[in-house]
Amino acid sequence: MEQHSYDDIINLPHHISERHPQMSLYKRAAQFAPFAALTGFEDVINDTRIEWENTIENEIFREDFNE
Repeated sequence: MEQHSYDDIINLPHHISERHPQMSLYKRAAQFAPFAALTGFEDVINDTRIEWENTIENEIFREDFNE
């Protein structure tokens, strides 16, 4: 029979602490909620996008004006 790393513990019952109460599903979900690791990053990206859009519009306008 082939041995795997967790064969000795895979079928053990789930441990329930007698000392610490179970965490609510709401608190557990909060641990995995998204967070802003780089605050202000979205604003910088948006500002850069607007600058590029304005640059492109100005180039198109100049091309049309010079024709």
